[in-house]
Amino acid sequence: MPSIHYVEYDAAHQHDFVYSIPEGLDAWLLLLTQTPALFEVNGELKEYPAHSAVLYPPKHNIYYRACSRNYVNDWVRFDADESYITETVLPVGTPFSLPDPGYCHQLFQLLTLENSFQNDYRELSIDYLFRLLFNKLSEASQDKLTPQYYNLLELRKTLYSNPGHPWTVSSMAGYLHISTGYLQTIYKSAFGISCMEDVIQCRIRLAKEKLGFGQHKIAEIAALCGYANVEHFCRQFRQLTGFSPPRLPGAAGFQATADSGGDVGAL
Repeated sequence: MPSIHYVEYDAAHQHDFVYSIPEGLDAWLLLLTQTPALFEVNGELKEYPAHSAVLYPPKHNIYYRACSRNYVNDWVRFDADESYITETVLPVGTPFSLPDPGYCHQLFQLLTLENSFQNDYRELSIDYLFRLLFNKLSEASQDKLTPQYYNLLELRKTLYSNPGHPWTVSSMAGYLHISTGYLQTIYKSAFGISCMEDVIQCRIRLAKEKLGFGQHKIAEIAALCGYANVEHFCRQFRQLTGFSPPRLPGAAGFQATADSGGDVGAL
């Protein structure tokens, strides 16, 4: 099982940070960057974007440094003799982009936590986390990301944080300065769902939260979720949940509000 020497997440360094070990370490080193950085690859210094991963095996030349106001990364130094690590398909000493950096960052947080424990399952848990992390990194290293991928992630984060905005395919394409046809193609390819279907699902999730924990009328919830037409809202709600809004399981407290608010007639 992997044996951790040291693991840390959200490690912050100054703009003049440099890490240089020409002869390499006696252990493995895995980094996940949160900011851009300069890495030496095949004798040449290159800048790589934030959300890159790089694996250094023992005795491999290591050189990287900050290239902006600060440098932040997650990193772990460890020993290992498991084949999924020693015979990994990951490129060594060469950074590659991560399609889901938040997920890998959470794995580093869990590794740090598990490494601090002293219990019977500590080593087994660490091994499971390493296996999961290396699986995700292997997927990422073989994935050919579109140049717009990280812009798509930002767009999706914006959609999820503001589903009530009057989103259209045109407005989303304008957000990325690309054509509507290209947006629809790369969005579906990246996330397995069309951009407007993603918006609708996000709006219905918000509506379910409002129904379960608020005292809003149906028309108010429809407006909060970006629907100008209550009937359209109720129709899409039924299509995705199988229930009419006032009949959502667990939303009994909302039934009286809906019945007394005069909005049920819109169903």
